[in-house]
Amino acid sequence: MKRIIPDTSAVIIGAISEIVEKEDLDYPEIIVPEAVVCELEHQANANRSEGHKGLKELQKLQRMQYEGELAIDFKGKRPTNYDIKYAKSGEIDSIIRDLARSEMGTLLTNDKVQAETAKAQGIPVYYFEQKYVEKELSIERFFDENTMSVHLKENVCPMAKKGTPGHIDFVKLDEKPYTYSQLHEIVDEILDKAKSDSKTYLESSKEGSFVVQSREYRISIAYPPFSEGLEITVVRPVANISLDEYHLSDKLLERIRTNAEGILISGSPGAGKSTFVQAIAKYYSSKLNKIVKTMESPRDLQLPDDITQYSPLEGSMENTADVLLLVRPDYTIYDELRKNTDFSIFADMRLAGVGMIGVVHATRPIDAIQRIASRVELGVIPSIVDTSIYIENGKVTHVYETKMTVKVPTGMKEADLARPVIEVRDFETGDLKNEIYTYGEQTIVMDMDLVNGTGQDETHKSAVDKIAEKEILRKIKKILPKKAKVDVEVISPNRANIYIPEEFIPKIIGKNGKRIAEIEESIGISLGVEIIEEKPVNKAPFEIDITHTRKQLILELGKDNGRENFDIYINGEYLLTATTSKKGEIKIKKGIELSDFIIEAIEMGLEITAIKK
Repeated sequence: MKRIIPDTSAVIIGAISEIVEKEDLDYPEIIVPEAVVCELEHQANANRSEGHKGLKELQKLQRMQYEGELAIDFKGKRPTNYDIKYAKSGEIDSIIRDLARSEMGTLLTNDKVQAETAKAQGIPVYYFEQKYVEKELSIERFFDENTMSVHLKENVCPMAKKGTPGHIDFVKLDEKPYTYSQLHEIVDEILDKAKSDSKTYLESSKEGSFVVQSREYRISIAYPPFSEGLEITVVRPVANISLDEYHLSDKLLERIRTNAEGILISGSPGAGKSTFVQAIAKYYSSKLNKIVKTMESPRDLQLPDDITQYSPLEGSMENTADVLLLVRPDYTIYDELRKNTDFSIFADMRLAGVGMIGVVHATRPIDAIQRIASRVELGVIPSIVDTSIYIENGKVTHVYETKMTVKVPTGMKEADLARPVIEVRDFETGDLKNEIYTYGEQTIVMDMDLVNGTGQDETHKSAVDKIAEKEILRKIKKILPKKAKVDVEVISPNRANIYIPEEFIPKIIGKNGKRIAEIEESIGISLGVEIIEEKPVNKAPFEIDITHTRKQLILELGKDNGRENFDIYINGEYLLTATTSKKGEIKIKKGIELSDFIIEAIEMGLEITAIKK
């Protein structure tokens, strides 16, 4: 130990200074590889705590050299771009071992593989094993039995959410704001525990963000440039209850025991979805003796040891699904379904015969089914999702089941409009709540309460009429020039009027009425053609076209509506008032809350309308 060559792992954990102080070495020579300095510099530039800790350790060694305790020197080549690219394959470790061999020194490492490789090559090695000491994280002191989450941010007083789903208070934990340095110490503590504690995992590491799962705590860390300040959010489930405590009906329990193979559990954030998922997983595992696995990112469900929790394999849930298909579980819990790939993997695994339970964020009971309906073929929905459970304020408030049938959709009259329809019914009462079917090129999710609603006047058309108008308008626009002014109005269940400029009427009628007859046959109702100037003024809300650019959402209301004031509504709920541009457009910057509302409404198939003021 007269000449020590440390690798990056040994420098980061402070092994050199600890050995020199504890073992009373007689003026050892420390040769730090330039590859180690390069790696630490790279990590520090990425604002990773390992890089900063390693550089502080080298600074400490310089002070010890000044005090006459050791000699320190820097040697070896700096790694090339190739070495850095393949660092995980051992290229940088190989450079460090070569230096240890040429300098005839002892390699100091905290990396078990590095130590074993050095021994295999005949290089003297000192494996410094860092022993983990079990201790609580400092943030755990903020939690009591009612604390759901803790929110820490620099220059802000610590806050916490306390209560139970549906009854949550946001309370201040201390009057004194946290400083950046205080929060940074907490971050270092969390990341250190992730390296040494077998029950603490670094689930995600990106520039500006860390996600750590430490036992029951899910910890999200955000720092510049991702956020404008250092922030730590810690979430913990407050309830761990059994399925019996939900007081489910015997009919639903029998469904869960015997028939439910594709279950969606939905609700708004904080509604109690995870708690219910944990209860149903334990029920399947312990009461029904089923093999249960989970797919989570991060792994934050609190489950017994007999339920294995999987994360994305090599960063991909598709790889995880491939493994699970070989493992052949009876049920797999997918927490949470958000992206198109998530729904696709869920559908593939269910169609492969695996019982699936998916967790979805939703604000209405139908939203979970609607989100998957927009991503898979209509005919396979009942095979993928047979039961949808909606959670609100920690309770099961709605249970829906899906079935396939062939019928004329509710609200349509003509018998030849019969088509495959997915019926969504209330599981307990059997009442029809929604119908899902294709109309032209659209997938329609129809609310039966709207279709069967009474008291509609002339200015408020039924949902079916609005869909029919939109489909007719789409077909007519394909025939006429792009800038042609066209409008459509359904005046009865069997007839609609088309309003176009007089010059285009022959083009719509066609030779001997052939073209309009073809349109009538495809739509299923008869059409009248009138000059657009004769169309009566309609003050009802009308749907608007929405297009995307990289930075903006553009609400297009037509050139005829340039320089006009409009109220914009989502499903009849007021959103904003805006003035159109000369081209009849309203532009909204992406990334703000307003644009997020509109994008979410589009994904959920909600109606976006405008009324001229």
